[in-house]
Amino acid sequence: MNKFIRQTIKRVDKLDCGQVQRLLFDMVDENELLAMVTSSIDAGMIISDNQHRIMHVNRPLHRIMPVMRGNHGEMFTWEIIEDSEISEFVKSSLMNNETIRDREYILDISGRTVILRLSILPLVSEGTIRGNLVFVEDVTRIKNQEAQLRRAEGLVSLSTMTAGIAHEIKNPLGSMAIYIQLMEKMLKKEGEVPREELLSYLEIVNEEVDRLNSIVVDYLFAVKPIDATLLRRDLNGVLDELMEFIGKEMEFDGIKVEYHADEHLPWIQLDENLIKQALLNLIKNAQHAMEGGGVLTVNCVLKDDRIVLSIGDTGHGIPRDVREKIFEPYFTTKDTGTGLGLTVVYKIIKEHGGEIDVHSREGEGTVFYISFPVPQEGEKLLSFDHAGAEEVIQ
Repeated sequence: MNKFIRQTIKRVDKLDCGQVQRLLFDMVDENELLAMVTSSIDAGMIISDNQHRIMHVNRPLHRIMPVMRGNHGEMFTWEIIEDSEISEFVKSSLMNNETIRDREYILDISGRTVILRLSILPLVSEGTIRGNLVFVEDVTRIKNQEAQLRRAEGLVSLSTMTAGIAHEIKNPLGSMAIYIQLMEKMLKKEGEVPREELLSYLEIVNEEVDRLNSIVVDYLFAVKPIDATLLRRDLNGVLDELMEFIGKEMEFDGIKVEYHADEHLPWIQLDENLIKQALLNLIKNAQHAMEGGGVLTVNCVLKDDRIVLSIGDTGHGIPRDVREKIFEPYFTTKDTGTGLGLTVVYKIIKEHGGEIDVHSREGEGTVFYISFPVPQEGEKLLSFDHAGAEEVIQ
C-alpha cells in the first residue's frame, strides 16, 4: 500500500469529507493500477491472505487453466482450481507452509495438451508473511520449441556419428579383406598349408572383428537413451572409492594426486556406476595428457545449491580451436579411439541434471568442471503473523 495513503489513514478522524473522498479515490486508483498490472502479465495469479482466502485473481488465469468463474468471495485458493490434482497439491503446499518453484503439470484442455508451470510463493512485508501468491505459466510453446531444438540437434549429431562410424568401420573391414584374400590364396595353392602363417592372419582378422565390435558397442551406448537408476547417494563415497582405485596406477605413471572434498556434502541423486564411468573417463584423459608425470587435482565443494566437482591436470592442454568440439561425437585428437568418450561423459552428466564445462590452456593443463543440483526439500516458510492481513500487497 502507498506509504502516503497509509499515513493518511492513521489520521482519518481529522480529515474533512473532501479529504476522505480524495483518499478513497486514491485507494481506488491504486487498486485499479494493481489490477491492470496483474492482468497485463502473461501468467495466471492467485493472491491470498495469510488464511489462504482469495484476495485477487487476475484475468490471464482464466485462459491459462480451468478455474471457477464468478465471485470468489471467501473461497480458499485451492477451491477455485478445477483440476483436482493441482487443487490438492496447492492445498497441501499451503497448509504445510511450503514454497514451491516450477512444478510442472500436463493437462488436456479442450482437446489440446497444455503444459503448466506452477509456483507458490510467500508475500512478505517487513519480515512478516502476509499471504501467498500462486503463479501459473503456460510453458507449452517453450517446451515444444525445446523439443524441436533437441530433435534438430539429435539429427545433426546422428549425421556426424554416421559419418564417423562409417570411417571407423572402413579401416578394419579393409584390413580384414586383405588378410582373408591372403588366406584364400594360401588355401588354393597346392602342397602343405603354412599353418603358423595362416594362424597369424586369423589372429589379425579376429583382432579386427573385436575392434568392429567395440566400435558398434560404443556407438550404441552413445545413441541410445541412458538407463540411469538415480538413488540418493553420497558423492564423497564414490570419489573416495575412485581415488583408491586409481592411486597405484597414477603413482606408477609419476602422477601426484591432490584430492579434496568437503566433508559434509549433501547427498544427491546418483547412478554410482554411470558416474564412476564418467569420472574415470575424465581421469584417464588427464592421465594420457601427462605422459611424463604431473599433478591430478580433484576437488569437490558445495557452492550455493550445487555441488561443483573439478578434475584438473598439468598436461599439454587442449588447443583453442578444438575446445568447443570435444563433446561432439567422433571428434578426437588421438591416433586411436572412437572419439565417443567425452560424448558419453556429457550424456551421463546431463542424465543427472548436471552441467559440464572445460577450461584449458595449451602447455598448462586442463580442468573439467562438473556441477550437480542439490535436491531441494520443501522450504518451510516463516511463522504466520495473523495481524495485518490487509497489507498483503504493498
